[in-house]
Amino acid sequence: MSVAFWQKLDQTARSITPFGLSLLLVILSVVPTHIPGYAQIAPILALVSIYHWAIYRPNLLPLFAVFILGLLQDLLTGTPPGLYILVFLTVYGVVLSQRRFFAGKSFTVYWFGFAVVSFVASVESWVLGSAWNFALLDFNAVTFQYLLSLGIFPIIAWIFLRWQQAFLQQD
Repeated sequence: MSVAFWQKLDQTARSITPFGLSLLLVILSVVPTHIPGYAQIAPILALVSIYHWAIYRPNLLPLFAVFILGLLQDLLTGTPPGLYILVFLTVYGVVLSQRRFFAGKSFTVYWFGFAVVSFVASVESWVLGSAWNFALLDFNAVTFQYLLSLGIFPIIAWIFLRWQQAFLQQD
């Protein structure tokens, strides 16, 4: 095995880590906790990942990867088919279009941006879920899901920012 092979393998492993970390968050968000009612209000952890990588390294989390993450979120949570695909793709597109605004700003602006984007995503998922069921779903569950996602954001964002500094080379 040549040195070039190992360098290429290292570069490939580093470039797929955003998708791998996002996939890990999708799986973590559906781990049973044995807390009554938690499944209805569990935070959408992959939303944090999609938001972060769309701002800082969209080339490492392309559109098809976001589609796959949405599909897996739908399959693992039992939501209507396509709900999280559409939500994740919407978030990705909106954040990508505002990438220049968010990049390089303070953490407060970064967090506030997530608050706005995740609120819109929560409302979108509620509207799509209500349309699928032909009935208005309980908005309280969506509200608590939003608040939990907003509360866990700083922890996941801090991990991603450190990971990015340590393992991903800047373009």
